[in-house]
Amino acid sequence: MTNEAIPTLEAFDEASLDKAFAALENRARVDATFISNDADVERFRLEWLGRKQGRLNDVSGSWLKAAPPEAKKLLGQRFNALKATVDGLLEQALGAGPSDAALAAEAIDITLPGTRRLTGAEHPITKTLNEIVSVFAGLGFSVGVGPEVETDFYNFESMNFPPGHPARDTQDTLVVANQERRSLRDRLLLRTHTSPVQMRTMEQQPPPVRIVIPGKVHRNDAADATHSPIFHQVEGLCVDTNITFSDLKGTLDHAMKALFGSSVKTRFFPSFFPFTEPSADVQISCIFCGGKGCRKCKNSGWIELLGCGMVDPAVFAFAAEKQPAYDPQKISGFAFGMGVERIAMMKYGVSEIGQFYAGDMRFLSQFF
Repeated sequence: MTNEAIPTLEAFDEASLDKAFAALENRARVDATFISNDADVERFRLEWLGRKQGRLNDVSGSWLKAAPPEAKKLLGQRFNALKATVDGLLEQALGAGPSDAALAAEAIDITLPGTRRLTGAEHPITKTLNEIVSVFAGLGFSVGVGPEVETDFYNFESMNFPPGHPARDTQDTLVVANQERRSLRDRLLLRTHTSPVQMRTMEQQPPPVRIVIPGKVHRNDAADATHSPIFHQVEGLCVDTNITFSDLKGTLDHAMKALFGSSVKTRFFPSFFPFTEPSADVQISCIFCGGKGCRKCKNSGWIELLGCGMVDPAVFAFAAEKQPAYDPQKISGFAFGMGVERIAMMKYGVSEIGQFYAGDMRFLSQFF
């Protein structure tokens, strides 16, 4: 913008000034009508208020400087009024929002069907874990949680795995490095089962206790079709007066029927676990052949699913160090544990445990 954009002022009387400023104001109002977007707003601002090429800058530089002293006051008053008008037009343009044409271009027909958004779904492991927990919640069990990085004491010693016990070798433990200066019971490792939460709960809460403990566990297992170094467990603990093996059998029989159907049968075989005595393996009648015998149950009609037993008095003795109410002469209890992946593989007919962790949407979308 140059001085040619404004007329030359020949006289400085009131009539001439009114005429000249009225022409500029009219020009500003006309220019403001062409504003339809942000670019037009910026163009208008530069044309009228720009410090170097704006019209008001030209008026100040040409008219005010050329005006005789007696006319400067009249010209300044009209200049301020024009500037206020331009500022008002600019402010109005900034708050006007998009033009009708812009709004029409972005119009949406709200009568059309909306775009369907895909919602998330539970991972099959999470879904199975929640189903197991809900079954025991219906029996009055609450949920216990604890750290995945545990001490040797809670993971092994308090569960009746003393140092050097042969049963420790079956756990394939992943330990945290550079802890040689710590005592053995204080050394850290990735928990191999969720059993430490049983001890932590008993130390904090006197009997009666009824908890299920879902969570991730870690073992240095070689990955194959049915094994993974990271998997999930749900363990349970029930402690009270006069708890018997019959209570354990009834609880697990109900849980298996709730998970696999009312026609499922259970049977118990003697086994060994350091933290329970007596201990048992639990088998269910094959859900694929109804107990008649097939390849999946190795033609036996039964599938081994979990371990259980009555809590060993030695475990109660560790709990009694902080919670004297766990006197094995007065209370008893049972515990059980099951692998979530194994149950999920049975429920959904999955043959490779690695499919749960591969993140393949073609596989996971089956469970949406």
